[in-house]
Amino acid sequence: DIDIHGGKYGTALQAASYEGHESIVNMLLDNNANVNIQGGSYGTALQAASAKGYESIVKKLLDYNADVNIKEGIWYNTALLAAVNNGHETIVKMLLNGNADVNIQEDYYGTALHIASYESHETIVKLLLDRNADVNIQIWRIGTALQSASYKGHESIVKMLLDSNADVNLQGGKYGTALQAAAASHHKCDKIVKLLLDKGANVNIKGGEYYTALQAASYKG
Repeated sequence: DIDIHGGKYGTALQAASYEGHESIVNMLLDNNANVNIQGGSYGTALQAASAKGYESIVKKLLDYNADVNIKEGIWYNTALLAAVNNGHETIVKMLLNGNADVNIQEDYYGTALHIASYESHETIVKLLLDRNADVNIQIWRIGTALQSASYKGHESIVKMLLDSNADVNLQGGKYGTALQAAAASHHKCDKIVKLLLDKGANVNIKGGEYYTALQAASYKG
Protein backbone atom coordinates (compact mmCIF):
# COMPACT_ATOMS: atom_id res chain seq x y z
CA ASP A 1 0.00 0.00 0.00
CA ILE A 2 1.81 3.09 -1.27
CA ASP A 3 -0.15 5.43 1.00
CA ILE A 4 0.00 3.52 4.27
CA HIS A 5 0.85 6.01 6.98
CA GLY A 6 2.30 6.08 10.46
CA GLY A 7 5.62 6.55 12.18
CA LYS A 8 8.08 9.45 12.16
CA TYR A 9 7.71 10.27 8.46
CA GLY A 10 4.02 9.60 8.01
CA THR A 11 4.29 8.09 4.53
CA ALA A 12 6.90 6.73 2.11
CA LEU A 13 6.51 9.92 0.07
CA GLN A 14 7.22 12.12 3.08
CA ALA A 15 10.25 9.99 4.01
CA ALA A 16 11.70 10.23 0.51
CA SER A 17 10.98 13.96 0.36
CA TYR A 18 12.67 14.60 3.70
CA GLU A 19 15.82 12.72 2.70
CA GLY A 20 16.00 14.27 -0.76
CA HIS A 21 15.60 11.05 -2.73
CA GLU A 22 14.22 12.62 -5.88
CA SER A 23 14.09 9.47 -8.00
CA ILE A 24 12.07 7.70 -5.31
CA VAL A 25 9.73 10.67 -5.02
CA ASN A 26 9.20 10.46 -8.79
CA MET A 27 8.51 6.72 -8.59
CA LEU A 28 5.98 7.15 -5.83
CA LEU A 29 4.18 10.00 -7.59
CA ASP A 30 4.16 8.13 -10.90
CA ASN A 31 2.48 5.29 -9.04
CA ASN A 32 -0.26 7.56 -7.70
CA ALA A 33 1.00 8.29 -4.20
CA ASN A 34 -1.33 10.73 -2.47
CA VAL A 35 0.66 13.96 -2.41
CA ASN A 36 -1.49 15.54 0.30
CA ILE A 37 -1.72 12.70 2.80
CA GLN A 38 -1.00 14.01 6.30
CA GLY A 39 0.89 12.69 9.29
CA GLY A 40 4.39 12.36 10.72
CA SER A 41 6.71 14.99 12.13
CA TYR A 42 6.53 17.23 9.07
CA GLY A 43 2.85 16.92 8.29
CA THR A 44 3.13 16.53 4.52
CA ALA A 45 5.74 15.65 1.92
CA LEU A 46 5.77 19.28 0.77
CA GLN A 47 6.52 20.51 4.28
CA ALA A 48 9.33 17.96 4.65
CA ALA A 49 10.98 18.94 1.36
CA SER A 50 10.51 22.65 2.13
CA ALA A 51 12.17 22.28 5.52
CA LYS A 52 15.18 20.53 4.04
CA GLY A 53 15.58 22.82 1.04
CA TYR A 54 15.07 20.35 -1.79
CA GLU A 55 13.95 22.70 -4.54
CA SER A 56 13.44 20.12 -7.29
CA ILE A 57 11.30 17.94 -5.03
CA VAL A 58 9.22 20.94 -3.94
CA LYS A 59 8.66 21.79 -7.62
CA LYS A 60 7.67 18.19 -8.38
CA LEU A 61 5.19 18.06 -5.49
CA LEU A 62 3.67 21.38 -6.55
CA ASP A 63 3.38 20.06 -10.12
CA TYR A 64 1.37 17.19 -8.63
CA ASN A 65 -0.98 19.67 -6.93
CA ALA A 66 0.40 19.56 -3.41
CA ASP A 67 -1.74 21.76 -1.17
CA VAL A 68 0.57 24.56 0.01
CA ASN A 69 -1.65 25.61 2.90
CA ILE A 70 -2.19 22.34 4.77
CA LYS A 71 -1.62 22.91 8.50
CA GLU A 72 -0.22 19.73 10.00
CA GLY A 73 2.90 18.37 11.63
CA ILE A 74 4.91 18.74 14.81
CA TRP A 75 7.73 21.03 13.73
CA TYR A 76 6.54 23.86 11.49
CA ASN A 77 2.84 23.30 10.76
CA THR A 78 3.00 24.56 7.13
CA ALA A 79 5.39 24.31 4.21
CA LEU A 80 5.90 28.08 4.09
CA LEU A 81 6.86 28.30 7.76
CA ALA A 82 9.25 25.39 7.29
CA ALA A 83 10.98 27.05 4.35
CA VAL A 84 11.19 30.44 6.06
CA ASN A 85 12.55 29.02 9.30
CA ASN A 86 15.40 27.37 7.45
CA GLY A 87 16.13 30.33 5.20
CA HIS A 88 15.27 28.67 1.89
CA GLU A 89 14.48 31.81 -0.10
CA THR A 90 13.91 30.12 -3.47
CA ILE A 91 11.44 27.67 -1.95
CA VAL A 92 9.65 30.54 -0.19
CA LYS A 93 9.20 32.16 -3.61
CA MET A 94 7.97 28.89 -5.12
CA LEU A 95 5.40 28.41 -2.37
CA LEU A 96 4.16 31.99 -2.59
CA ASN A 97 3.87 31.62 -6.37
CA GLY A 98 1.87 28.47 -5.62
CA ASN A 99 -0.61 30.58 -3.61
CA ALA A 100 0.72 29.96 -0.13
CA ASP A 101 -1.08 32.18 2.38
CA VAL A 102 1.58 34.72 3.42
CA ASN A 103 -0.25 35.41 6.69
CA ILE A 104 -0.98 31.84 7.73
CA GLN A 105 -0.31 31.41 11.46
CA GLU A 106 0.98 28.76 13.79
CA ASP A 107 0.53 29.04 17.56
CA TYR A 108 4.20 28.71 18.53
CA TYR A 109 6.12 30.28 15.64
CA GLY A 110 3.56 32.85 14.53
CA THR A 111 3.61 33.86 10.86
CA ALA A 112 6.32 33.61 8.24
CA LEU A 113 7.14 37.27 8.93
CA HIS A 114 7.58 36.58 12.65
CA ILE A 115 10.00 33.76 11.89
CA ALA A 116 11.99 35.62 9.24
CA SER A 117 12.28 38.66 11.51
CA TYR A 118 13.45 36.57 14.46
CA GLU A 119 15.94 34.53 12.43
CA SER A 120 17.31 37.60 10.59
CA HIS A 121 16.42 36.35 7.11
CA GLU A 122 16.45 39.86 5.68
CA THR A 123 15.80 39.02 2.02
CA ILE A 124 12.89 36.80 3.03
CA VAL A 125 11.43 39.58 5.19
CA LYS A 126 11.53 41.88 2.16
CA LEU A 127 9.95 39.19 -0.02
CA LEU A 128 7.13 38.64 2.46
CA LEU A 129 6.49 42.37 2.82
CA ASP A 130 6.40 42.69 -0.98
CA ARG A 131 3.71 39.97 -0.93
CA ASN A 132 1.61 42.01 1.53
CA ALA A 133 2.46 40.22 4.75
CA ASP A 134 0.51 41.81 7.61
CA VAL A 135 3.18 43.52 9.67
CA ASN A 136 0.97 43.97 12.75
CA ILE A 137 -0.29 40.43 13.37
CA GLN A 138 0.16 39.53 17.04
CA ILE A 139 0.92 36.09 18.46
CA TRP A 140 0.31 35.49 22.16
CA ARG A 141 3.84 34.24 22.88
CA ILE A 142 6.05 36.62 20.89
CA GLY A 143 3.83 39.58 20.08
CA THR A 144 4.68 41.13 16.71
CA ALA A 145 7.37 40.72 14.08
CA LEU A 146 8.72 44.10 15.19
CA GLN A 147 9.12 42.77 18.72
CA SER A 148 10.92 39.69 17.40
CA ALA A 149 13.38 41.74 15.35
CA SER A 150 13.90 44.25 18.16
CA TYR A 151 14.65 41.54 20.72
CA LYS A 152 17.15 39.83 18.41
CA GLY A 153 18.92 43.07 17.56
CA HIS A 154 18.18 43.04 13.82
CA GLU A 155 18.36 46.76 13.09
CA SER A 156 17.90 46.56 9.32
CA ILE A 157 14.79 44.40 9.71
CA VAL A 158 13.39 46.78 12.35
CA LYS A 159 13.78 49.59 9.83
CA MET A 160 12.06 47.57 7.10
CA LEU A 161 9.12 46.77 9.37
CA LEU A 162 8.75 50.35 10.50
CA ASP A 163 8.90 51.53 6.88
CA SER A 164 6.05 49.07 6.20
CA ASN A 165 3.89 50.74 8.87
CA ALA A 166 4.56 48.46 11.81
CA ASP A 167 2.81 49.92 14.86
CA VAL A 168 5.67 50.84 17.19
CA ASN A 169 3.40 50.85 20.26
CA LEU A 170 1.39 47.71 19.60
CA GLN A 171 1.17 45.70 22.82
CA GLY A 172 1.24 41.96 23.38
CA GLY A 173 3.52 38.99 23.81
CA LYS A 174 6.23 38.28 26.36
CA TYR A 175 7.84 41.72 26.20
CA GLY A 176 4.78 43.92 25.84
CA THR A 177 6.18 46.29 23.20
CA ALA A 178 9.04 46.47 20.74
CA LEU A 179 10.80 49.01 22.95
CA GLN A 180 10.69 46.69 25.95
CA ALA A 181 11.88 43.81 23.77
CA ALA A 182 14.90 45.82 22.63
CA ALA A 183 15.61 46.96 26.18
CA ALA A 184 15.39 43.36 27.44
CA SER A 185 17.66 41.94 24.74
CA HIS A 186 21.03 40.38 25.49
CA HIS A 187 22.18 41.89 22.18
CA LYS A 188 23.46 45.46 22.00
CA CYS A 189 20.31 47.25 20.88
CA ASP A 190 21.09 50.92 21.58
CA LYS A 191 20.51 51.88 17.94
CA ILE A 192 17.21 50.01 17.84
CA VAL A 193 16.03 51.69 21.05
CA LYS A 194 16.88 55.07 19.53
CA LEU A 195 15.18 54.16 16.27
CA LEU A 196 11.99 53.10 18.07
CA LEU A 197 11.98 56.26 20.18
CA ASP A 198 12.48 58.38 17.06
CA LYS A 199 9.43 56.64 15.58
CA GLY A 200 7.29 57.61 18.58
CA ALA A 201 7.63 54.62 20.91
CA ASN A 202 5.88 55.35 24.20
CA VAL A 203 8.50 54.86 26.91
CA ASN A 204 5.91 54.48 29.68
CA ILE A 205 3.69 51.71 28.29
CA LYS A 206 3.10 49.10 31.01
CA GLY A 207 2.95 45.37 30.40
CA GLY A 208 5.07 42.41 29.44
CA GLU A 209 7.57 40.44 31.49
CA TYR A 210 9.41 43.51 32.81
CA TYR A 211 6.35 45.80 33.02
CA THR A 212 8.17 48.82 31.47
CA ALA A 213 11.07 49.34 29.10
CA LEU A 214 12.96 51.17 31.87
CA GLN A 215 12.70 48.15 34.17
CA ALA A 216 13.83 45.86 31.34
CA ALA A 217 16.87 48.01 30.56
CA SER A 218 17.73 48.37 34.26
CA TYR A 219 17.52 44.63 34.82
CA LYS A 220 19.58 43.80 31.73
CA GLY A 221 22.21 46.42 32.43
